[in-house]
Amino acid sequence: MTHMTMKRRTLMQGVSAVAMLGALPASAVAQSNGGTLNAICFPEPATLFIGLEQNTSTQLVCGKIYESLLHYDFDFTPLPGLAESWEVSDDGLTYTFNLVQNATWHDGTPFTADDVVFTCSEFLMEMHSRARVIFGYCETIEALDDHTVRFQLRERFAPFLMGFEFSTAPMIPAHLYRGTDYRTNPNNSTPIGTGPFKLAEWRRGSFIRVERNDDYHGEGEPHLDEIIFHILPDSAARAVALEQGQVQLSSFFDIEPFDIQRLAALPHLELETRGYEFFAPIARIEFNTRVAPFDDKRFRKAINYALNREQFADIIFFGLGTPATGPISNRTRFYESDVTIYEHNLDRARELLDEMGLTPGSGGIRTTVNFLRLPWGETWARFAEMVQQQLAQIGIRVEIEPSDPASWTSRYADWDFQMTSNYPYQFGDPALGVSRFFLSSNIRQGVAYTNGTGYENPRVDELFHIGATALADEERQEAYSEFQRIITDDVPMAWLVEVDFPTLMDTRFTDVTVSAIGVSETFRKARLA
Repeated sequence: MTHMTMKRRTLMQGVSAVAMLGALPASAVAQSNGGTLNAICFPEPATLFIGLEQNTSTQLVCGKIYESLLHYDFDFTPLPGLAESWEVSDDGLTYTFNLVQNATWHDGTPFTADDVVFTCSEFLMEMHSRARVIFGYCETIEALDDHTVRFQLRERFAPFLMGFEFSTAPMIPAHLYRGTDYRTNPNNSTPIGTGPFKLAEWRRGSFIRVERNDDYHGEGEPHLDEIIFHILPDSAARAVALEQGQVQLSSFFDIEPFDIQRLAALPHLELETRGYEFFAPIARIEFNTRVAPFDDKRFRKAINYALNREQFADIIFFGLGTPATGPISNRTRFYESDVTIYEHNLDRARELLDEMGLTPGSGGIRTTVNFLRLPWGETWARFAEMVQQQLAQIGIRVEIEPSDPASWTSRYADWDFQMTSNYPYQFGDPALGVSRFFLSSNIRQGVAYTNGTGYENPRVDELFHIGATALADEERQEAYSEFQRIITDDVPMAWLVEVDFPTLMDTRFTDVTVSAIGVSETFRKARLA
């Protein structure tokens, strides 16, 4: 099959998929009253109950249905959500939240402090590994009255207020879930939140429609009548729909990076890279340090010297990111620049391999390793190919292992890999999004997004404890700076690119990106300009 034929087929598939948008309700293509926002949702969520799953597409839709106690500005300053105010004791052990008094669940039941207590002390402790760590610091969580909740910590946890981001601590209706099997509760298929939009219709494989919640607690909000999330599996179809104005919003990597600047140049679209500060992902390679030759630090260093970070940023991500220097992004808190830097240096990489006794053999090959390819689209296929090409220059043959999402997650969790790519989120603080990958106590086989590299260092464990429990930012910075200097010398990973996710937005809409979680927000303020 020729390249031209393949290109034509892809284009026709895209046009065909976009044509299906015509089957939507009339409101999906015509604006009236508060208006309709059409957005891309890819891939289709497995569920719209945020308590069961928190992947990107689930957050995109459920962020309009569910809420937490707080929101966060672009600099991570906490802002009111379901809590209108809060106080923190001088010793950092007591947090008291005053809740809004006019919020109701979508079924009309009042939202009260009992919902917060149930969510944080029961539901999340069973269902949410990240929240379990945060609320595990609590000695007690109690309702002082219907609209006041007190969290009493047994030990200081500096980023505690950062734990009320929507995907970390979504409020769950106690009257529908207490005493039930959370995973099989029939309400999972008809999500009930307190958010500005309610689920109206879900045609699987086609679209999800949410409509205005007229009883929303935010005065005069929301402004839109409805939001329709279009399920478009084909990347060409997503680009065509955005280009032709049939959808007005794309986010994350809905659109392949190579197509972003072309679409951003269209007069009806604008590019926004704000709104991902809370996530701040770093595209990286994780090494399984349990297996040879990755158990030798010299081998891991050689790979770090051989990889050209500028090329990854420019060629794979098309300028949507900058070269990374370590595990903490410079877009979030406690970044340290004074660390071991791995400039592209093939000679140094070869010297390290020679020291190990990995000398070139037939065809100049020193050793062969396997790379478990991340299955989230063509960007990661090209990423793996570039790793293969660049390591070949120092005599390391890379055999790429393809996978699907289920098999990748299973193999990653079970440590069944030599190296793989990943780009997990940082969640605004190293204690929330970074420590989980390096703490020896978090080496948990069978659980994804834990310490899968098998890295162990007692001093790093100690530094993370200091960083999590110290209240003064200066003390926290000192601990995290030392951690970054240690880890960039031990290199259980190769950090390559601090990724800037792109949002493409129709210029007729405003107040869409208003916080550090961007499109995952409620859209309570979003409106037609």
